[in-house]
Order: sequence, then C-alpha cells, then structure tokens
Amino acid sequence: MSRLSASSVRGKQAAKRKRHIAKRHRIDFSDIPELSDEQLRAMRRVGRPPLGEYARHLIAIRVDPKVLAEVKKEAKRRDIGYQTLINDILAKHAQSMV
Repeated sequence: MSRLSASSVRGKQAAKRKRHIAKRHRIDFSDIPELSDEQLRAMRRVGRPPLGEYARHLIAIRVDPKVLAEVKKEAKRRDIGYQTLINDILAKHAQSMV
C-alpha cells in the first residue's frame, strides 16, 4: 500500500516525476564493458566520509525557526556546520545524563 496519496502535494509531485521519467528515452548500456574483479576492488566509496568511529544516521526533526537561526549563527561564528554543532550539543547533553 502506497504511503503517498494522489491528493497530497507529495503524491502529485511523485506522479509528475513518474510521468517525466516514462517520457525519457531509455539509455542503452549494452556497449559498456563489465568491470573486472580488480577494477571493482580498486573502487572507493564516493560521498561524505563518516565522522568519528561510526557513520552518522540521517534523521528529520522539527526545530523552532528562532532556535535554528541561533544555532546557525553560532555555527558560523565557530566556523563549523550547523548540523555538526547540533550533534556536539546533543552529545554533550547525552553525556551529562549518564
């Protein structure tokens, strides 16, 4: 059962994307040779490296706009990313609870 309703905004956007993809020409991959085991072993992950011992988890939270603005302002002052600052704040608070 689909979580997106055709009447929802996300549902309408998803339906548009699906129609758009169907209109595209299919890409012919038949002329691309398969990679050897050696080539596959030499490949490395592309993207953000994990910070610390473990990879971080992507979550979504709702934060008051004023709180987010203050965190972003402080992160800019410290010259770090605001999500890194939020993680640091939560880590310190979690440690104080133990």
